Amino acid sequence: MNSKEIKDTTNNYVMNTYGRYDLVIDHAHGSVVYDKDGNEYIDTVAGIAVNNIGHTHPKVAEVIKQQAEKMIHVSNLYYTQEQADYARRLVEKSPHDKVFFANSGAEANEAAIKLARKYTHKGEIISMIDSFHGRTLTTITATGQPKYQKGFEPLPAGFKHVEYNNIKQVEDAITDQTAAVLVEPIQGESGVRVPDEDYLPKLRQLCDEKGILLIFDEVQTGFGRTGKFFASEITGVVPDITTSAKAIAGGIPMGAMLASDKVASAFKPGDHASTFGGTALACSVASCVLDIFEEEELVKKSHENGIYFREKLNALKEKHSCIKDVRGHGLMNGVEVDADCSEFVAEAQKRGVLINVANGNVIRLVPPLNITREQLDKVVDVIDEILP
Repeated sequence: MNSKEIKDTTNNYVMNTYGRYDLVIDHAHGSVVYDKDGNEYIDTVAGIAVNNIGHTHPKVAEVIKQQAEKMIHVSNLYYTQEQADYARRLVEKSPHDKVFFANSGAEANEAAIKLARKYTHKGEIISMIDSFHGRTLTTITATGQPKYQKGFEPLPAGFKHVEYNNIKQVEDAITDQTAAVLVEPIQGESGVRVPDEDYLPKLRQLCDEKGILLIFDEVQTGFGRTGKFFASEITGVVPDITTSAKAIAGGIPMGAMLASDKVASAFKPGDHASTFGGTALACSVASCVLDIFEEEELVKKSHENGIYFREKLNALKEKHSCIKDVRGHGLMNGVEVDADCSEFVAEAQKRGVLINVANGNVIRLVPPLNITREQLDKVVDVIDEILP
């Protein structure tokens, strides 16, 4: 099929739930994707912070082939070496003791909410205005953005929303029925919003004082995205529960919910499950991803190239009065402008760069962690060209 036929067929047969950009991607490698006509684009969307190791990494392709020939899936009623090996490796990379495997960030957050309620025997979850935690009924209710909730009422009970980066509002919202505070270390969907340095430490202290759990949603910030393996390492705050997904398995659907031994012990057989959680295929690929992170020093690259990238973006801020802010950690960065910047997506695409807009006025830049500085330079040049 040519590009028009692909778009027409998709529109005819796939439910209309995505506002798709006018581009048919045919193949990809590293930090570059190619359309059906062979045009290439530097990809700063990366599957929305999924392709941290880049597209079509040859080691991942080989592991998929080998594992598919051996075993793809068996029920979690049985043990597999692939799951055992990866569980150990992931837990050792985290500040936690146990992991539950799911298929997505939404499922990981659902599991975290269930675990918090089971552990505390309380039902109330406090999350943040402008947060994003997933698309299930429970996670859109946890999400502090009414636009994702409209039309899906009645929503599940037990959720409160307070202002992000505001400790006083969290404290005022806590009651004797509060089970946990759910927070993103950096808010992604609302425009790469970075809290004050003391916000998360104060949140940890407050949760300890009130005897409630602290849950970090690291679906977008995890796996080197912020220049640390987990964003919690930036401040040294250890949450009771961490959720992760997106980059965990190099593009293979996978999610994880990690917790301390004490909290995890609240789950008993039958309390929670996932048919496809932690398959042999997903776990073998996820182990390969960890190997790639170590061999290619991707966390270090994210940190160092993130500093380089922000320096270049801040130089644009000096040049363009429309830029209100440049912010981020590692290779999770946002350029906030003073008006809606949705039209910039098509303009950047014409120039060979894929960008994404969050919250209407923030250019969100989350490229693969192995992107080169030359490619980052081109991204900056293109943003320079499209800004008024």
